[in-house]
This record gives sequence, structure tokens and C-alpha cells, in this order.
Amino acid sequence: MTRQILKAGALYFALVFGAGFALGTIRMLWIVPSFGTRKAELMEAPIMFVITLLASRWVARRLAMPPSLPRRLAVGLVALGLVLLVEFTVVLRLRGVTIGEYLASRDPVAGTVYIVMLSVFAIMPLLVARRIGS
Repeated sequence: MTRQILKAGALYFALVFGAGFALGTIRMLWIVPSFGTRKAELMEAPIMFVITLLASRWVARRLAMPPSLPRRLAVGLVALGLVLLVEFTVVLRLRGVTIGEYLASRDPVAGTVYIVMLSVFAIMPLLVARRIGS
């Protein structure tokens, strides 16, 4: 059971993070120069929402996860933990900033949307469980 949760969380993380990495590259190279950071991040959020929804649904079906509240929530929390681990180690190291500098540099509007999206990311496996289980 724990192994299935870890596998599902890692797969869910990999799918969403991979898509986010690709979109982030596009955002930084082409969208930010034309629209600015805030608008670019806000434009990316709905796309990431759809990716999160589709990835969580696919992982749940692919791994035949039962619609159990604790298990689905655990999958989302494992994936969230991996996102935060990568964000606060690899990404910040590549950017050459500390966690404090990173948080201080976030746009208040886009930063709030990012936090909401992380929350949605964490609970999406649970939300799709209710839909799939119904």
C-alpha cells in the first residue's frame, strides 16, 4: 500500500513537473518578454490546472488506485513534497538565490496563484477519486 502511494505520488509529480518545466521554458523565453512576468505566470496557471487534472486522473486509472481518502491525499502530499524539494533545492540553486530571496521576489498576485495551484496539486488526486469513484 505504501509502495503504491509512493509510486503514484512520484509518477504524478513527474508528469506535472515535466509539463511545468516545459511550459516554464516557453514562458521565460517567449511569453515574459512580451507580457511581463505576472501576466505570463497567470496565463500559465489555467494550463497547469488542466495538466494537473489530467495527470492525477491518468495516474489513478493507470495504477488502479482505490478512491480512498487517506490514500489519495497521501499521493498528493507525496507529489507536493517532491515539488517543494526540487523547487527549494535544484531550481533555487540554478537561479542562484536563497529561499528567502526567492519568496521575497515573488509577485504578490502571481505568487498567491502559485500557492493556490500547489494546494490544488496536492488535493487533486482526492478530487478525481470522488469523480472516478462515483
